[in-house]
Amino acid sequence: MGEIFVEKLVCSKCFREYSPSSNALMCVNKDRGRLDIVYDYSKIMESLTKKKLRSREIRGVWRYWELLPVRREYAVSLGEGDTPLIKAGRLAEKLGMKRLYLKDETRNPTSSFKDRAMTVGVSKAVEIKAEIVVTASSGNAAAALAAYSARSGLKCVAFVPEDVAAGKVSQLLLYGAKVFRVRQVEEGVDPTVQLMILSHERFNWYTCPSFGPFNPYQVEGPKTILYEIVEQLGWKPPDFIFVPTGSGCLITGLWKACMDLKKIGLINEYPRLVLVQPTGNMPLVDALKRGLSFSEIRPTPYPRSVASGLLDPYPWDGDLALDGVRKTGGTGVAVSDEEIMDAVKMLAGFEGIFAEPSGAAGLAALVKLLNEGVVSPSDESVVLVTGSGLKEPEKIMRLHPETPLIEPSLDEVLNWL
Repeated sequence: MGEIFVEKLVCSKCFREYSPSSNALMCVNKDRGRLDIVYDYSKIMESLTKKKLRSREIRGVWRYWELLPVRREYAVSLGEGDTPLIKAGRLAEKLGMKRLYLKDETRNPTSSFKDRAMTVGVSKAVEIKAEIVVTASSGNAAAALAAYSARSGLKCVAFVPEDVAAGKVSQLLLYGAKVFRVRQVEEGVDPTVQLMILSHERFNWYTCPSFGPFNPYQVEGPKTILYEIVEQLGWKPPDFIFVPTGSGCLITGLWKACMDLKKIGLINEYPRLVLVQPTGNMPLVDALKRGLSFSEIRPTPYPRSVASGLLDPYPWDGDLALDGVRKTGGTGVAVSDEEIMDAVKMLAGFEGIFAEPSGAAGLAALVKLLNEGVVSPSDESVVLVTGSGLKEPEKIMRLHPETPLIEPSLDEVLNWL
């Protein structure tokens, strides 16, 4: 049997502790605190070393199994993780930078970083013998959950916004999920989350969204992005990592990974985490600018942006997201729809990476901070490209509304030349 190195789970609000064997999903006090997983780092240090990693054949998320909360024999995998860290030479030249890298998460099985979360979340569901999994999602996390559910034989129910992108809902349907589109009727309240919680309370379905308070296991998957980046850079963290942010789950995972690696002695310093949100939904950026605590944050009444994956009305993992930015010396940046779509074009035109708007927000923030002098051209920067443009082709087509229809002749082509 595979070993796990989990000591306990602790509620981030009331600090109630749970044993690993409890398989807890949420705090019984219903305070909406995330159950943070505490590892036995002294044992992990003996098993997870640079030398042992060099000889380890397994790649991807489960390469770092000591820092995951599921026994390896229950792992449900589609080959997620091990995504390339691309040195962006042409884009760096355009921006006047020396060291720019793109972590291309579009290469994951369902074309977004959410696969990292769902391989762990679904593996835990298999371990505890769940039968039905349920999620609340803008699309990518639901698609990932549906894929891993199909892989493991679980039934999947997805509550998604009424305007969910066609590319995402088509994935859900083909993976066999039962999909419910939900209309928002109350400002600042996410009805998909309400229904997910209600289904858990009434039917005991296994909740697995990509944010912390309703499942403590899935947030451990995105940690592996940072593990990979640091290993790919020869165990030296970059100066900056740009992180598109909605609920805060991704940047929370990266901050957890920073603490993991420092506690086991694989890094000595943190990269500066840059939290990126669209101007139409920026409660965490606003909190960073104004010095607010997490408890002082208020949800955006009706979030709006071309970056639909970043429109969570409430930043469920905002507490650790803010903590990570502040303790790494990072910052928060809000970018407009125009800046995001410019970044979509730059990623494709200079580096051949096809990103959805949410996936390109990190590059938009980098451009902004370069212009403001916050980031130096000599800084080593990593931009996370979190999802594929194939998820939302209708938005990408707006960039090129007129595609010529021609007769089978080269005359008009010659005119274009």
